[in-house]
Amino acid sequence: MPARPVAEIAEAAAGVFMAKGYQAAGVSDVSAALGMSHGAVYTYAKSKEALLYLALLRLIRPGALDGLGTPVPAPTPEEIVALVDGWATDHSGLPALAAASARRRRSRPVAEELGAIIDELYGFIEHNRQLLALVERCAPDLPELAQYYFVQRRRAMLDSLADYLRGRVRAGGLRPVPDVPAAARFIIETIAWFAWHRAGDPDSAMLDDAACRETVRHLLLAAFLR
Repeated sequence: MPARPVAEIAEAAAGVFMAKGYQAAGVSDVSAALGMSHGAVYTYAKSKEALLYLALLRLIRPGALDGLGTPVPAPTPEEIVALVDGWATDHSGLPALAAASARRRRSRPVAEELGAIIDELYGFIEHNRQLLALVERCAPDLPELAQYYFVQRRRAMLDSLADYLRGRVRAGGLRPVPDVPAAARFIIETIAWFAWHRAGDPDSAMLDDAACRETVRHLLLAAFLR
């Protein structure tokens, strides 16, 4: 059988891990998705951990798959986290949220300020939804990745958004809410559903992307502005 491109192995692995999670997925699931023997998969990746590494690499640095030596060795948990952290350091910055959170007083109308934060969060989640889906599906089975993704990254982002909301509510720019952390979660989960999870819902996947983006922005602003 002719050699398969490493990118093809990585794509199949990503699909399996996103569908089943890390613990439930097996090398045999990847081999079945590829229509090749179980043993043949090991000529590309030495372990299930190596298949996850390939799946992440395909979404983070696809060009790195070209000329990659095979079989790919099993990475350590720290190497998996480092791969994701390298991407996050370069691509997951949220400058509008960071700048607004750092200012005690707003420097522009609060509708414009909050609108920019909503647009930024929506664009980030929409653009990176495949990678986010892969990491979020596998992280609960990998303690080091779970600590990094859920605690260090996602919780920090939610705390930053909550700090921003709290400051603007105190200043009178946004309407009071019963619980600020819940309000921050409400914003993130609303955006995440339309920018990400909607794509997997057969009743909602056909909605127009631009219309969803505009409607989410409109309704979130209406919910929080005085």
